[in-house]
Amino acid sequence: MFKLGLTGGIATGKSTVSTHFKEQHIPVLDADVIAREIVMPGEPALAEIVATFGEEMLLADGTLNRQALGSVVFGNPAKLQQLNAITHPRVQASMRAQIAAHEAAGAPLIVLDIPLLLEGHNAAGADAVMVVSVPEEVQKQRLMARNNLSEEAALKRINSQMPLAEKRQLADYVIDNAGTIAETYAQVDAVLEEILH
Repeated sequence: MFKLGLTGGIATGKSTVSTHFKEQHIPVLDADVIAREIVMPGEPALAEIVATFGEEMLLADGTLNRQALGSVVFGNPAKLQQLNAITHPRVQASMRAQIAAHEAAGAPLIVLDIPLLLEGHNAAGADAVMVVSVPEEVQKQRLMARNNLSEEAALKRINSQMPLAEKRQLADYVIDNAGTIAETYAQVDAVLEEILH
């Protein structure tokens, strides 16, 4: 089974590409979705987060108070590292289990949708990496529009990530998502053709 890592930068259109894979009935494992699942009420990760960071990390309904947690860990590398030590191994374990299940079911290809795939030095073990990219000006405009941000706030988020130019250099496949959706899908289909045939 071929494991294709999918990544990009904020507002480059990774979810557009991910949706296209799903429409082709290709299994997509989304690290962000798994990260939300492992902190559901009753999950050990949530209990550990509360034990580490305090009861104020819970909302009245017993779910994770993401805003409170974010305000504690963002801008504090030591606290962020504590959080990552709780969540990352569990995300990876869940991902490994799901990969094994798809492999056992005979899936020829699986997509690993991981925002920090390259920052994490491909710990997921993808066989090839696809980076969804757009010119930096397009990225900034899309992010400002999507999240209703000032130019300064948008640039701050973009600059907190590995530069897209660096990601493109590390990629096996680069999808240019600056054109139409049809143009983006055609590039993705060409990669699928290459991988599956």
